[in-house]
Amino acid sequence: MSNRIIITKETIQEKDFLVTALFEENRLAEVSCDNLQNISILGNIYVGKIKQIVPKIGAAFIEITPGQMTYLPLNDVKEPHMVRQQRPGKLTENDEIVVQIAKEAVKTKFPTVSTNLTFQGNAIVLTTENKKLGISKKLDKEKRKHYQKVFADKKDDRFGLIIRTIAGNYADEEIFAEFERIYAVYQKLESQYMHRTCYSCLYHAPSPYISAVKEKLSQQIEKIVTDDRVIFNELTEEFIPEAKGSALTASADYPLNKSIKTPPVSFYEDSMLPLSALYGLKAKLQDALQERVWLKSGAYLVIQPTEALTVIDVNSGKCIKGNPNDFYLKINLEAAEEIARQLRLRNISGICVVDFINMDTKEAEIELVQAIKKALAKDTVPAMFVDFTKLGLAEITRKKVKKPLWEQIEM
Repeated sequence: MSNRIIITKETIQEKDFLVTALFEENRLAEVSCDNLQNISILGNIYVGKIKQIVPKIGAAFIEITPGQMTYLPLNDVKEPHMVRQQRPGKLTENDEIVVQIAKEAVKTKFPTVSTNLTFQGNAIVLTTENKKLGISKKLDKEKRKHYQKVFADKKDDRFGLIIRTIAGNYADEEIFAEFERIYAVYQKLESQYMHRTCYSCLYHAPSPYISAVKEKLSQQIEKIVTDDRVIFNELTEEFIPEAKGSALTASADYPLNKSIKTPPVSFYEDSMLPLSALYGLKAKLQDALQERVWLKSGAYLVIQPTEALTVIDVNSGKCIKGNPNDFYLKINLEAAEEIARQLRLRNISGICVVDFINMDTKEAEIELVQAIKKALAKDTVPAMFVDFTKLGLAEITRKKVKKPLWEQIEM
């Protein structure tokens, strides 16, 4: 599969964005648009102040900077890092607590924060409240046993570790080196947080494009291309320690890692044809913001986000009719594949309700359900088919992590 990550700056609706786009076989599959005037705080760690505790909804509202409120689910709080606490063992208004941005603000909702601090690497993740050694179930049995053994003496009772699927492609020495880097960041925070003032930012998460690259390393990326010199230098410095401080030339390609099959980082330089134009990025982004999506058969989808959920309607459109059962099943199967792609492309999350074309047989419905589940399984963000309602509407949920594309553009 020819997968590429493109990182470039683009003007959309008279606003400047840093666009990180994943192309699969020259088709836009995932995209993130970060407003250059409103940089994401996802993953940042702050000393916040508890402004209000609301027992009825099981939540506390934490102010992380003056005027910036966040939402903390109390059921998730286990062993928080408290800077100032009036009553030991009990959260109280005006207490100062260390929290990490776990989810960005969505629509009118505040960003969600967590007291379980996480420090992510390519192959491993260190966590402060989940203190187990977790190993990806996608790794084979021998690999899981191996990591269980070699990491047994790396962790202690203060933190947990998660070994990611991509760890199977790294040499042990590289994973250990990454662990030492992450552990050093964790130790620094542990030694300093008690002495920091309220509203301090204790940890800045990597740039959005750095995080995006790390998340996609397991997707057989062929190449990462950028036309921004600063971004090119940061990518090479982040992933290639020996490149730090070295003179980087515009024509050089640097592999991200010596032993893992990871893509090279390339600097694109062509004054006649900008990188965005080469991939038709602006037009593809405009298509991803349209309400109507045409299918190859001539049928189409109508995608409408609302405050509570996203509604998708499947219409036969210009599709030439044949046998009713086969005809409607064919359109629904094509729509199921495209709906899963659009959820990923537009980063639609939460509840999604789909009005497929009605079919007469139970066998056709079973085939459609299987197709939906198979299409959703390709998503890198957890997404699942729930069921059909009594009115025949398909219920789908997708984990909320980042703002949907349309909201990223409007911010």
